[in-house]
Amino acid sequence: MSDEKIFKDCLKTLQPFNDTLDIISGKWRLQVIIAIGAGCNRFNIIQTNIPKITPKVLSKELKLLEANKIIRREISTGYPVKINYYLEPYADTLTPLINAIRDWGLNHRSKIIKAMKDTGG
Repeated sequence: MSDEKIFKDCLKTLQPFNDTLDIISGKWRLQVIIAIGAGCNRFNIIQTNIPKITPKVLSKELKLLEANKIIRREISTGYPVKINYYLEPYADTLTPLINAIRDWGLNHRSKIIKAMKDTGG
């Protein structure tokens, strides 16, 4: 097998991962998606429920998720104007991924805690 074919095969394999990570990577994006999915629909409520996220970063993440059709922004016509964020139905496709990441994190934490106990740490 030539090096060029290996390179192309590798790129072809990695591209879907890169596409996924472009959307969910970073410290805050999954947390924003999870918060909105849990019913935190207003900007201030989302910010309150995600410790240490700044308004500037939250605004940037919301815009990116909206541009990628993961969330939608709804503006009320009443007074005062209210902006709410909701998950798009397409966001449901992330549920298995989010659950797998959560489960891996729980298992990893248990493994590390057990290893620390075993070594007396």
